[in-house]
Amino acid sequence: MDIADTREQDKVCIEAFLGGDISSFDRLVLRYKDKVFNLCFRLLGDYEEANDCGQEIFVKVYRSLNNFKFNSSFSTWLYTITVNHCKNRLRSLQYRFWKKVLPFDPVKKDDNPENYYEIEDPSPSPFTQMADREKEAILQQAINALPQGARAIVILRDMEGLPYEEIARITGYNPGTVKSKLARARQLLREQLKGS
Repeated sequence: MDIADTREQDKVCIEAFLGGDISSFDRLVLRYKDKVFNLCFRLLGDYEEANDCGQEIFVKVYRSLNNFKFNSSFSTWLYTITVNHCKNRLRSLQYRFWKKVLPFDPVKKDDNPENYYEIEDPSPSPFTQMADREKEAILQQAINALPQGARAIVILRDMEGLPYEEIARITGYNPGTVKSKLARARQLLREQLKGS
């Protein structure tokens, strides 16, 4: 299916939804759920967080679809919401705090940091993973080390395959800035992955 067909199908689904056909929203979700999850996972680096964010994003889209003006493609609008939602999640101090610690007494709920302890990551060593999973982990780690804006651009261009113009609309940068940030991010990735 080409881009024009997808855009037309999206438009038909959106207009049907706005006309009262709630089931047409399900078709949009089925078409984009994997792409939204993958983008969330790449930006957040955590399966559970990506899953939660994906659900929250589709709830947000459901509630605000009547604000979609067809000035861009639905996928551009959806990716913009996704990137912004993930950025907000990463900025959240509570997210960063809960990501690193677990309560010593899970029954007791308080905000005293002395009652929390950092724990080691229980995930298996990369040496015990299959070769593909090891490469994926190394790549994800390098992506996570990129500055936030550069990370989004690399994911949108190199992993999602979006054109520069669409990335510019999603991120709010002009196309020249997108290209220069992408070049710099790729250089940083090469440096980080050298010898891996």
